[in-house]
Amino acid sequence: MNDRFRAIQRVLSAEASALTRLAAAPPPALLDAVDRVLGAPGIAVTGVGKAGIIGRKFSSTLASVGFPGFFIEPTEALHGDLGRLRAGDLVVAFSWSGRSDELLTLLPLLRDRGHPTVLLTGDAGSPLARLVDLVVALGPAAEACPLGLAPSVSTTMLLAAADAIALTAMEERHFDTEAYAGLHPGGALGRSLRRLDSLMRPLAETAMVTADASLRHTLREITLRRTGAAFVVDVTAGERTLVGVFTDGDLRRHLDGGGALDVPVADVMTRPGRRVEAALGLAGALKLVEAFRIGELPVVQEGRLIGHLATKDLIAGNFLEG
Repeated sequence: MNDRFRAIQRVLSAEASALTRLAAAPPPALLDAVDRVLGAPGIAVTGVGKAGIIGRKFSSTLASVGFPGFFIEPTEALHGDLGRLRAGDLVVAFSWSGRSDELLTLLPLLRDRGHPTVLLTGDAGSPLARLVDLVVALGPAAEACPLGLAPSVSTTMLLAAADAIALTAMEERHFDTEAYAGLHPGGALGRSLRRLDSLMRPLAETAMVTADASLRHTLREITLRRTGAAFVVDVTAGERTLVGVFTDGDLRRHLDGGGALDVPVADVMTRPGRRVEAALGLAGALKLVEAFRIGELPVVQEGRLIGHLATKDLIAGNFLEG
């Protein structure tokens, strides 16, 4: 084991140990911080240096899970950006030392304006701690830096505590996958969270036949709907219960065996065939399409056929690689 590897291991161990201690005994003030986030009309986050960078990440996380807010630079706040804050907005400040000059100037002004304030810090007895309504003290912590100076363990602890606040508040607000998707429409993540019914072809564009339909009739339906497969349903109970799937592979195997086109499709189809429940979402459907190379995937709701996904549509929308 060389010196470089030991150095890497030492840094990772120091940060992991700090988080383990924090998780074993979270500051009770974290609970109060969650309450304040949940009750705030808006959330302004501030900080300088490395702690400020963690504050930016906290602000971004809050926004991504539905909490309105923004990051405010302490210096810019003193030159007009205080106007961004509305009455009642919560201010969350990040400073491990609790002695940032910029925040020592800013926080009294915020207090005078009536804004509730929270400080995430390492020192409960710091000057900044005396200027806020709620202190979330996480320290002390020895930095992993060989000089003991560069923020590392401290920023990791701030980040973890901030995530705990944001994601706990998210859970209590019952912010679900659909709401998350609405705030993340772009990129691979946004695409994977799209609702199935926003991409699937409806029944009017789906080749659907009953089990007693002839193979010849089934092929006509496939041609008429311009699809690559037909879905076989049972309608005896007044429902469109999916019982099988007929694909070009089924057709080739049948014809290779000398089969005729007048036999019922039930004699040739694949039972029960792959399908995706609408509630599973697009991400689940994509896994099926990619794993089994499915060209046409039926979408069902409690077993009832409601439409289908076509691979060519997914490729055209950049959900799959061609």
